[in-house]
Amino acid sequence: MGRPPEPPSISRHSTAPGPFTSAHLSDADPVVVARDVEKSYEGRPVLRGVSLSVRAGERVALIGPSGSGKTTLLNCLGGVDRPDGGSIRVRNESLETLDGAGLARLRRIHIGTVFQFFHLLPTLNAFENVELPLQLLGVPPAEREDRVNRLLTRVNVEHRAAARPSQLSGGEQQRIAIARALVHRPAVLLADEPTGNLDSVNGANVLALLRELTDETGTALVLVTHSPEATAICHRVVALRDGCVVDSAH
Repeated sequence: MGRPPEPPSISRHSTAPGPFTSAHLSDADPVVVARDVEKSYEGRPVLRGVSLSVRAGERVALIGPSGSGKTTLLNCLGGVDRPDGGSIRVRNESLETLDGAGLARLRRIHIGTVFQFFHLLPTLNAFENVELPLQLLGVPPAEREDRVNRLLTRVNVEHRAAARPSQLSGGEQQRIAIARALVHRPAVLLADEPTGNLDSVNGANVLALLRELTDETGTALVLVTHSPEATAICHRVVALRDGCVVDSAH
């Protein structure tokens, strides 16, 4: 796999970017726009006309009690669930016009996802887990190796590149999951309770990493959380209740 190259930059914009901070957000274009999204399961409304717009580089926390529709909204934004009504656009592509293959393509190119329980493939080592999205996109081997090594170095787990998930701590697994979610340079990162399965120290480290990486890359982050520490890294907090937006605060 070779030695990790230096410096470990992962920017979409240049090899030596400045931080992408909240000062840039007013000039950034929305990468995700949801309008009047509705979703029901077995006749039970879960989302009732939810609208949300997220700009490049913006971090938005979705909060609310269990059953308020947070994860369902995240799944709709990622093209995993199809809304029953309304519209969602990601990088100016209308999700409702895409078939299954089109949604899979959009997720491979424009969307990264981080889960509470990591979802690393147990038969692959850390390097191979991070490399997989690039293989699916047909990125040449030399570029894959370079990008994976840079990201593993950036998230401070380069020394664990050959380890399989069962040999890794929870904090290490989540760092690798974040690297996997960002290696293809998506426009938006969707995170569902990314610290929910971590102790307080590892949770704080992961949140700091998410803040730093999204600043560096200008990736939009939509974060489902119950954690005050997680909402603190976000530019905006959107509260859901009974499938409706009840508050949105900067």
